[in-house]
Amino acid sequence: METNSSFHHINSTVKPVSSSNYYANLRYSLHIMSLCVYGVACVLGVLGNGMVIWVTGFGMKRTVNTVWFLNLAVADFLFTAFLPLGITYQALHFNWIFGRFMCKLNSTVNFLNLYASVYTLVVISVDRFVSVVWPIWAQVHRTVRKASYVSLCVWALALCLSLPAFVFRDTEVFNNNSVCYNNYALSKNYTIPSVVQLAHFRHRNMTITRFLMGFAVPFGVIVSCYSIIIHRLRRNPVLAKRSSRPFKLIATIIITFFLCWAPFHIMSIIELKKFDPSYKSETLKHVIAIGIPITTSLAFLNSCLNPFLYVFIGHDFRDKVCTSILKVFETVFQEDETNTYTKSVTSSESKRSNHSSAV
Repeated sequence: METNSSFHHINSTVKPVSSSNYYANLRYSLHIMSLCVYGVACVLGVLGNGMVIWVTGFGMKRTVNTVWFLNLAVADFLFTAFLPLGITYQALHFNWIFGRFMCKLNSTVNFLNLYASVYTLVVISVDRFVSVVWPIWAQVHRTVRKASYVSLCVWALALCLSLPAFVFRDTEVFNNNSVCYNNYALSKNYTIPSVVQLAHFRHRNMTITRFLMGFAVPFGVIVSCYSIIIHRLRRNPVLAKRSSRPFKLIATIIITFFLCWAPFHIMSIIELKKFDPSYKSETLKHVIAIGIPITTSLAFLNSCLNPFLYVFIGHDFRDKVCTSILKVFETVFQEDETNTYTKSVTSSESKRSNHSSAV
């Protein structure tokens, strides 16, 4: 997930030029670290979220909660399934070999995951709020069909917010590398001051919009919902005891999302100063060069953490996973036993037939 507005700002030198160059060595180490983190997130994300999709989609009774968690898992699975493109891009020292369309699609999927995840968490928070504050109304109107419609609206909103990434993402050959970058000016002539100014203007607006719509506003709603929920639960110990387990799981997922994505959004805003002509600082350049790989890796890790949270905190989900896995093994072993029994019976009948013929 690149935050650079132009390919001229991409650091294409990822190998250390000399052992004495501390920052070059550090950037190279961060480059290797990012590759490792992306690889781990890809493998664990695809397997873990695939398991969640299988269990919530086919192994559990369809409820409103399973609809929410299924959508979270689909968003994370889709993101991690596209991670090999980013891994290849970095492994080839920022040489994009997949073409312009895939450059646009890959970036769109990245932001689709961000928006779909955060707005699903908003919907979950509002759902919990309604269940606690208006339990009778929720009992009547809280249905799986309505939850599915709401999830569809979340995906439509996430897609609309992700479309600018498809519009502005572009490829260009630079230093013998085909780079995938944000072409906010929709022009490849960055020698014209008006073009540069337009690119910076759009870059700033896109970053601020992403911060507000993908982080600040959703978390404002989430915090408001849970503040009221906590207040209500404190006044009703019986309800608090009944809601403790799902509340604990959902709160952990939301806090994890916040911790993983907050540094990325903060670093994106700090990065805007890099493109301010009136502000030149070598320290800022080093902070951005070091901070972007770290915060991006942390954001990417979020896509593979939820399945582990379900297993360690969600007892019902863990029991269902264990039961599902046991059923698979039982089926396999039972088929073997049946086949063995069939072979044994066939062999005995054959022997008995041969014996009768001989008599």
